[in-house]
Amino acid sequence: MSGSDTVGSGAAGADAEGYAGLRVERARELARRHGWASVRVLEPGELMTMEYREGRLNLAVRDGVVERSWEG
Repeated sequence: MSGSDTVGSGAAGADAEGYAGLRVERARELARRHGWASVRVLEPGELMTMEYREGRLNLAVRDGVVERSWEG
């Protein structure tokens, strides 16, 4: 990511995969700004439920940096 404030198209759901490489704090801030209802941060090895929740952004984080992001 180039450091700009834009991630994907800016609409919740449409930008779910655009957070990789961001610090977790910045990713949370942008997710809220882009309309995500909730943000779930998952550290390596952490258990997670598998139910799908529309409007929830999942962030797989290692050492404070987002490695992967997806909706649900």
